[in-house]
Amino acid sequence: MATAFMAATSSTAIAGVLPRLPNTTTTTPRCSALPQLPARSFSTSIKQVSVSRRASVFQTKASDDASSSADPNELFNDLKEKWDALENKSTVIVYGGGAVVAIWLSSIVVGAINSVPLLPKILELVGLGYTGWFVYRYLLFKSSRKELATDIESIKKKIAGTE
Repeated sequence: MATAFMAATSSTAIAGVLPRLPNTTTTTPRCSALPQLPARSFSTSIKQVSVSRRASVFQTKASDDASSSADPNELFNDLKEKWDALENKSTVIVYGGGAVVAIWLSSIVVGAINSVPLLPKILELVGLGYTGWFVYRYLLFKSSRKELATDIESIKKKIAGTE
């Protein structure tokens, strides 16, 4: 009983100290006992400088050259001329169909591999291990970077047929 009396008197004491707030449901509740802080004003000059620098990088200029505009009729006519100029149309169709089938089959294989519970994580570890080995072997030291550059140049020459 004494505890209930103390709880009632302490809540009455607190209610007597705080000012009464209007009991309306249309206004948002706010604590009027706290002082209002002045609004802080931030300097936007830094933001304006960075935005203006970015904007100057991406500025484009309009040209008077009408040939740069893409006309759908011209594009269609160019494609039609190139198609008519082909001698082996059946070969192009077979290669295009083969590419579509290869992409479809590869998506099926990747989906099947992803459905195996542990295999994607193992393949991820293998990929991370190979990436670490490649960085250690070719990118970490200056002499190995030079070796990688010469290997790339020799492959370029083999592909171009100049070697």
